[in-house]
Amino acid sequence: MEILLIRYAEIGLKTSRVRSRFENRMKDNLIQMFAADGVEALVEKGEARFYVTASDLDAAIASARKVFGVASISVAETCDPDMESICACAAEYSKSRMVKGKSYAVKARRAGNQNFTSMEVGRSVGDAIWNANLDKDPKVDLTNPDILFYVEVRPRQAYIFQSYIECHAGLPLGTQGRVLAYVDDDRGILSAWLMMKRGCRVYVRGSADVSVLKAYDPFLKVLSEGDKAYKNLGYVLGLSVDDIPGFDQSAYDLPVFFPTVGMTDEEVAEKMAEIRSEAGLS
Repeated sequence: MEILLIRYAEIGLKTSRVRSRFENRMKDNLIQMFAADGVEALVEKGEARFYVTASDLDAAIASARKVFGVASISVAETCDPDMESICACAAEYSKSRMVKGKSYAVKARRAGNQNFTSMEVGRSVGDAIWNANLDKDPKVDLTNPDILFYVEVRPRQAYIFQSYIECHAGLPLGTQGRVLAYVDDDRGILSAWLMMKRGCRVYVRGSADVSVLKAYDPFLKVLSEGDKAYKNLGYVLGLSVDDIPGFDQSAYDLPVFFPTVGMTDEEVAEKMAEIRSEAGLS
């Protein structure tokens, strides 16, 4: 059975207590994103991994990519975590993916108390793939293979896959408090998005269309004139480096953040085009 294997990055650097809290928030965010996008999926939290089962994996990937904290996703085939099952599964998995005359390699890793090493997994799986594809004249190239197979063995299951889909990483939305972002143009929108990537829930106020932000936070709070930003910890402004000399910090009663201050207008436009495309709004 194919599932989505979801990884995080810097969350793993936290203490066990904080990491557990962040993992729970990230799981909730995944579930809420799937619900908002109408994707039927089951999310299971494992040790340093999330496992997503869905009838439409492409739709699930598109949703999961928008969840901050997700560093990478792989579409993986699952099997029991014993050597015999892993080799049998990898051999069958490879049959539709090996190409006649092309070289291949296996990269394996494990986490748990198995009675075999990662190197033994790689060697045994490599042999199984070789024997299953003798009709395709296979070649082994550990340095620069044409085809690469990954095997990840964990205590309850093993996973076989071929690629990593890189995502935004960052911190789970809702783990770092709230800020108020002024969004009157693309630089303001991107500034708010970057604060969301750092785990902040964002209140937004301004004249810009914030549909792209709602795609990344289904519960985005848009304030009208006169609405209060409760529990606000700071302000977010879309200023460039050229705007800083005229900026008056004394006009604000809380810290002010400028996430895009080091970006050129061209870099802002490029990043906005990327996230709009990912959100399906290009």
